Amino acid sequence: MFFPVVGCVGLDRRQAADYHQRWFVIDANNQWLSAERCAALSNVAIELKLGSLVLRAPGMLRIDIPLDVIEDDDSVKRTVQVGQQSVVVVDEGDVTATWLTHVAGQPCRLVKVHPEAGPVEWPQVMT
Repeated sequence: MFFPVVGCVGLDRRQAADYHQRWFVIDANNQWLSAERCAALSNVAIELKLGSLVLRAPGMLRIDIPLDVIEDDDSVKRTVQVGQQSVVVVDEGDVTATWLTHVAGQPCRLVKVHPEAGPVEWPQVMT
C-alpha cells in the first residue's frame, strides 16, 4: 500500500509508489497534522489520474493538484516541522488549503516535500 498524502487513504497501485509520502497536511502553526491529530484526514480518498493528485471527501467536490510541477517559485516554499525535523516544502495553494480546512474542521494546508529536501523522518509509521 502506498500513501501519496500522509494520513489519508492509501492506494494499492504501483504508480502510487513514485508519489509515496510526497504530500502531507500542516496546521496553522506549520506543524505536521497527523491522522491521530485530525481523524477527518482518514476520510480523504486519493486517486492519481491524468497527471493529477485527486482528493475526494464526503460532501465535497473533488480537487485536482498537478503531480509533477517544477518548484522554481520561492514564494511557495516554506519550512515546516515533522516531529523534530524541519522540512522544506512547497505549499499547494489557497484553494487546496480552503478545501482541506473545510474537510478537517480546522485551518490547514497541503504541502509537498520539496524535491531538494532530504528524506522525511516520520515520527511513526503513518498510513
